[in-house]
Amino acid sequence: MRGIVQQSLLVHQLGVNPPADIASGRIAEVRRRSMSCNCMTRTSQQECRGILEQEADMSEAVIELKHITKRFAKVLANDDVSITVHKGEVVALLGENGAGKSTIMKILYGLYHATSGEIWIDGKEHKIASPKEAMALGISMIQQHFSLVPAHTVTENIILGNCKGRVNIKAKEKEIEALAKQYGFDVPAGEYIKNLSVGTQQKVEILKALYLNARILIMDEPTAVLTPQEIDTLMAFVKNYVSKGNSVVFITHKMKEVMQVSDTIVVMRNGKICGTVKREDTNEKELAHMMIGHDLETLQAPGGDDPEKKKKRLIVEDLTIQKKDSAPVLDHINLTVHEGEILGIAGVSDNGQQELCEALYGAETPTQGKILLDGRDITATSVKDRITMGMGYTASDRYRYGMVAEMSLAENMLLKASYLKNWVSHGIINWKKLRQYTERQIKEYKIKAPDCNVTAGSLSGGNQQKVVVAREVDMGKSLVIFDQPTRGLDLGAINYVHKTILGEKNSGKSVILVSTELSEIFALSDRIAVMYKGRIMGIYKNGELTTEKIGLLMAGYQPDKEEEA
Repeated sequence: MRGIVQQSLLVHQLGVNPPADIASGRIAEVRRRSMSCNCMTRTSQQECRGILEQEADMSEAVIELKHITKRFAKVLANDDVSITVHKGEVVALLGENGAGKSTIMKILYGLYHATSGEIWIDGKEHKIASPKEAMALGISMIQQHFSLVPAHTVTENIILGNCKGRVNIKAKEKEIEALAKQYGFDVPAGEYIKNLSVGTQQKVEILKALYLNARILIMDEPTAVLTPQEIDTLMAFVKNYVSKGNSVVFITHKMKEVMQVSDTIVVMRNGKICGTVKREDTNEKELAHMMIGHDLETLQAPGGDDPEKKKKRLIVEDLTIQKKDSAPVLDHINLTVHEGEILGIAGVSDNGQQELCEALYGAETPTQGKILLDGRDITATSVKDRITMGMGYTASDRYRYGMVAEMSLAENMLLKASYLKNWVSHGIINWKKLRQYTERQIKEYKIKAPDCNVTAGSLSGGNQQKVVVAREVDMGKSLVIFDQPTRGLDLGAINYVHKTILGEKNSGKSVILVSTELSEIFALSDRIAVMYKGRIMGIYKNGELTTEKIGLLMAGYQPDKEEEA
């Protein structure tokens, strides 16, 4: 009884009224620290008040999703899901693609409507019928695929739909610049969206939410298309944002980011919540097991026979692409890929990697240089001829270049192969054979789809990527080019794609792996080429580069040359 009285006196002395559910042990800790000098100094009073106020804020629920269920025809996307988000808290929503993470947040944002369940905001039940209603409640969502108008400026995109009558654009630009500066964003308010990098475009999406005074920010796979440096900037923003009393729901599958920024971690699997834990009470291995239901398969790292002693499959000599009156996007590229070798290409996005892939595949015409495949000069050959010669290519943007969302899985498997004898005889497609083949690929690649007749657009991102990988790996009999193959994928899908890439190498195929994920490059590559502004900064055996050195090369510095100087 005496302890309770002491606790009450302490709380009264500090002038704080914490909710009843604050752990008494936490207050006892404050009391012990404060009374250690037999008196309570002004400094200790301020310290304790700050701790208790922070505890009080964190215990205030701003969002309560209660028993949410969502059905799409025969598919149960969310099954009795309950999530609570507190003021000043970062909640990480973790799970594989198709686990129901984005669906539950789209219900909160008003894009979808729950089949059953309740949404409570600030202690009151709300029926959120549209994003407009969600935004009026201070809820904003940054989706994985940006909703920006490329032909408009940053300012025009941010104020779009939020201003009426005559608008003073210059005044609005200054307002946007001030807002960006407040959160440490370097965003040119008058620049067109089409001229901005992907990382800067995401900052514009965040500014759109901040401009509307959002206090609850939902971020769906926010780091999927960012470089390591841009990810660090985003993490710093999240910490700064919640320190002002706002809340963030962070939808992701990346363990490092979860452990770096979250307070509470909610793990979803097959539409249900399979665990809710505090960050400090868990670890990456435990989260991975909760997320996929089993331990990840350990993949064998590159090694063994030296690929450079094997046959040269692809030779690129002096490859250059330069448009009239502009700097070269590819500047005298020279590289070789051997049989049974994975050549990793590292670099920050938009440094010529996509153009290199397209030039190798025949979608871009080189200004000069030569490309040899198995000793044959293919520099001037068509994409069709390169496919016939056994070249496969998974493009970085699967939605634009890798699939047609409105087509069935079987029809997507036919893309780029409609002229091959496998499926066509005398101009007639053998649909029965194609469907049987697609069903085999669905089983082999563990694609979550009821059958081959569903549209590709109805699948989750990870399963869409599996469809594209399955098709291109089968086409690439000699060489497969993977451009950002795991971008936006969950842990299980990433592990499966990595296993597939290593399997192709072991079967004797040559592989080019382009990735901005250094961990992926180091884990899979036999040799690593680093690109910067369309140039190869160097090609190294895996193990010769440290993270620090590869970071310098990616930024355009060559440490070896500087040391010699």
